[in-house]
Formats: sequence, C-alpha cells, structure tokens
Amino acid sequence: MLNPNTAKTVIDHALFLGADFAELFIEHHQSSSVQLISSEIDKVNSGIDFGIGIRLFFGHKVLYGYTNSTDEEELKRVTSLLAAKDKREQILTAGTLNLNRYDNKHSCQLPLSQDTNMAAKIAFLRQADQAARAENEKIAQFIGSVAQREQQIEIFNSDGLHIGDTRHYTRISANAVAQNGSEQSTGYEAPGAFTGWELNTHLDAQKLGHDVAQQAMVKLFAEACPSGKMPVIIGNGFGGVIFHEACGHLLETTSVAKKASVFYDKMGEIIANSVVSAVDDGTMTNQWGSINIDDEGMETQRTQLIKDGQLTSFMVDRMGGLKTGFARTGSGRRESYKFAPTSRMRNTFIEPGTSTLDDMLAGVERGIYAKKMGGGSVQPGTGEFNFAVQEAYLVENGKITKPLKSATLISTGPKVLKEISMIGNDFALAAGMCGSVSGSVPTSVGQAALKVDNILVGGGN
Repeated sequence: MLNPNTAKTVIDHALFLGADFAELFIEHHQSSSVQLISSEIDKVNSGIDFGIGIRLFFGHKVLYGYTNSTDEEELKRVTSLLAAKDKREQILTAGTLNLNRYDNKHSCQLPLSQDTNMAAKIAFLRQADQAARAENEKIAQFIGSVAQREQQIEIFNSDGLHIGDTRHYTRISANAVAQNGSEQSTGYEAPGAFTGWELNTHLDAQKLGHDVAQQAMVKLFAEACPSGKMPVIIGNGFGGVIFHEACGHLLETTSVAKKASVFYDKMGEIIANSVVSAVDDGTMTNQWGSINIDDEGMETQRTQLIKDGQLTSFMVDRMGGLKTGFARTGSGRRESYKFAPTSRMRNTFIEPGTSTLDDMLAGVERGIYAKKMGGGSVQPGTGEFNFAVQEAYLVENGKITKPLKSATLISTGPKVLKEISMIGNDFALAAGMCGSVSGSVPTSVGQAALKVDNILVGGGN
C-alpha cells in the first residue's frame, strides 16, 4: 500500500531529526453492516477508510500523528511536526527493510472484498426475528444486525521491519425485548469470529432468535435478587468479562509501567487461588480476538498470565517493554491508524477445570447462579467492579430454584481471584469489544463456569 522506498525515506528523516525509533502503520479498512428493526431492514451501511499513522520514540516519550496521504513530502512534513516537539538531530539511518512473512492461521472463504452475500445476511436476520417473535406473544421487539469488515495493514519501522496482514471480522447481534404492561426485559447475544461471512454456517438463526427471546422472558417475571455477601456461580463464556475488566487490564503494561496496577510489583507472587490459571492467547484459530501479527508487526503468541495462582507474565507492547524490562508478547494493538498502539488483550480467559455445574451447586446452601453476565463498571488501577447479571437464578440447598432480576456483583479483581474455589469443565469463549487508550479492538473473554465462595451481591430488595 506504501512504496517501500518512500517508507525508508520517511523513517530515515525521522531518525535524522533525533527519533530513537520510527514506525509507519498503513491501513485500508472496508466495512459493511445491515440492521433489522421491527421486522424490517432499517439500515444498510458501508464505508472505506485509509490512512497512515506515524509513531516516534524519543527515549520513553511517544509522539504520534496520522495523515490520509501517501505523498512522501506530506509524510515527512507530519514527521517534522512531531519531531519538533523533541528535536535533537543525530545522523542515523534505518536498517534495510526486509519483507517478513508468517503462516496465516485463520482461513476466510467469504471475505468482504468479494461480498455477494447481502441477501443471505438479510435472510438470516429475518429467520432470527421470526424465531424470537414465535417464542412468546410478549416479545415486543427484535433488533438484529450483521457487521463485516476487512482490514489490510502494512507496517514499516526503523529496525528494518516490513510486514503486512489482512484481517477479516464478522459479527452478528440479536436483541429481543419482552414486555408485560409497563415492565420490560431484554435478551442479547452477539457471536463473532475472525473470519468472513461463513460464520453463519456455524450458527443457527432460529436458535439465536429463540435464545435471546427466552432470556428476555425469563427475566420478565423474575423476582428481585436478594442482597448481601454469598457464594456465586458465574456461568461460562461471557462470564469471563469480570476477569477481563477487573484483572486483565491490570496485567497490561499500559497500566503496569505507570504503577497504576495493583499487580505492578507482584510478578512471581501468588495472586489467585491455586485452581486459577489464566491465559491471553492471540493464536486461537478464527477466534474473534485472534491476530496473525500485532499492530507493531510482531507475530502473536499464547501468553500464560497466571499459572496455579501465580502471576507469570504481563501483556507487553514495545514501549511497555522498554519501560518495564519485560519481553514483548505480541500484544501491541490499536483500533486504527488514528491511534498509537498499546498493550491490549486478545482472547483472554481462565483455563477450564474438572468440576461440573452440579459439583459447584452441591456446596451452596443459598447463593446465586449468574448464568449470563452483562456490562458493568471498573475502577482503573484497583480493579473495583460492579457488574450486572443478565440472567440470574437463586440457588437453594444445592439446587437452582427460580429466576432473579436486578442482580449485580460487587468486588475487586484481586479479591475475587482468591475467592474462586472451583472451575468447571464447560469452557467457552464469547466475543466483545474492548476500549482503552488505543481505541476499541476485538477481544474474546472466556471461562468455564466457576464458583466464587464469597462476593457481595446487590439486588432489588
């Protein structure tokens, strides 16, 4: 997408102006989406964006800018504007640019650039809509969408790196609303994958519609959740959002390097119950949070964050590595060319154990089964969190008894890690979008069902 000779000239110009490191990130991004509301197609959108991000290091200082032009003089102008903020001329030149290659682990049969599938996408949404409305007459609304995008990137840097990648993402969302008089409740699912429209072959539109309608109906007549400290079993898949938000961000060098994480000085120490092992893995085939290379051009990898309760690694980008001394982990990510990369999660999860759901329930005299987690808020640095439970049930004498509504889980990441006593064998991942200082990026969260012995539950009574 950018002439290598132009890239070399711009990088040499940056080094001449005193930069210790220079990088160009070139992106061509194509997107398409279709949305259905009230059984009718409401929106069909598409777009193309192109730009080049320029990143310079002056010691531990990062300067960043971007442009939509490939013109050499314009790129040098932007570079000069950045370097003027910390100018110190020196005579350096970049290493020879060599095109790097890697194995593409992620197949794509129906990419957006060859898209002829709009009719099939609309048909999928209509099937899900019909299935949701057929579940119960109290399903008042269904909203569904299909979003697909294709991101081509190219990276040059002063170490001599020249590498590129093409990334394919597809995600389907379904939201059902149930209504009884003035009472409303919702059900929501949004599966996604690092692949093309062939994602639909792994999904059943009718089941998707049925599942979100059922979620909505369960909550519509549910009783208010009791409050207080009690044992909670958190369901698999999106239940992993608590680890992602309350613990995962504290293990990124984005916060570790600033000592804004409670774990910044805990490497090698026990920070969780011994049953807990956690991983951030960018190599999982076609998973939503996977990548071939990160946004700094490093091949991705599997990173063991916690092993048997012991902190074993952080997630490290280039600048994070310079500041902390830890080796890079292929975790440098950004939303687009408009953002400088920082350390970010990919597919982050607690590894499965051997317990069954019945095993975990058996030890609970009175508690909550948080089958589906929703959104929440987290205090950066401490990991203090408050998460809503999307689908909850009361547990009495080892049995799931009745549905509940208005349940929230309140604790801190460091505390909840030590309260986990059992982990199930029903591992699953769920797709999500993660926002941070380098924008919003696709990430997966996951776990098997797990038992937290003691956590504060906020309820409606």
